Amino acid sequence: MSLPILQIPGIGEPAAAIIPFVLDVVITLATLVVSFVVFYFVGKSVLVRVTKEALNRRDYSPAIVSLASSLAGSIALFAAVAIAATVAGYPIILSAFATLAGALALGFAFAASDIVENFVAGVFILKDKPFEIGDYIEWSGNGGTVREINLRVSKLDTWDNEQLTVPNSDLANAVVMNTQANETRRVTLDIGVDYGTDVDRAREIILEEIAAIDDVLAEPAPSAPLTSLGDSAIVFNARAWINPQETGAGAIKHALNENIMARFDEADIGFPYPHTEIVGSLDVDRTDAASADD
Repeated sequence: MSLPILQIPGIGEPAAAIIPFVLDVVITLATLVVSFVVFYFVGKSVLVRVTKEALNRRDYSPAIVSLASSLAGSIALFAAVAIAATVAGYPIILSAFATLAGALALGFAFAASDIVENFVAGVFILKDKPFEIGDYIEWSGNGGTVREINLRVSKLDTWDNEQLTVPNSDLANAVVMNTQANETRRVTLDIGVDYGTDVDRAREIILEEIAAIDDVLAEPAPSAPLTSLGDSAIVFNARAWINPQETGAGAIKHALNENIMARFDEADIGFPYPHTEIVGSLDVDRTDAASADD
């Protein structure tokens, strides 16, 4: 007596005919997964290591190295998917994947143009190094000390300890003044004295007070030329050189103002102030009005 063949409910084919299909699906999926895991982890490890070594040999900043490593990992991911699909016998996945990637790229370009612009600007800032962490910069009427340089924005602190978050495109497209880029920086301060003051004596005091500040460099030598004859004052331009990496210009100006003021008071040298003198005469006629009785 022969036994009946097992039937799967809802399926007209016998179970014996389904087993090869199931095995084929399982083997294909296993091939896809194993191929992806092998190619992704091996490819990512090699590609990321090679990228880091190549950029580090060229002394690129850590931010650029980190970005390039992330991009290398993403490339390894897409390559692993493509290779695994080909090995598993599903090349159609490649065309679908390419179509999806193109659509995403187009949508991203329209929706995130500002982000892309700031991203590209951040890459150029990190590469060209117009300023670095700790530098004080000024641009478009703003100023601050650089605390962070990211790929999309840079963060700066003002003198009042307020944080500025600036899109990198603003910094890349503006004229940026970096006060700490060079080894020396000149600090200038206009000082006015009364007309009739002994010019040589006033200049001598100014130079003595500049030289008395420890953070002022001996070379280039300080100077104090007489730069203008104002309406109420003879104006000297005190000039001192400092190392901007160690000394701030503000501290030098504050010290000069206080020290020169004290010395001028001792030497009886006056600080002028704007005033107006009226010369001439004025006649006033007074008319007494007589009151009339009703």
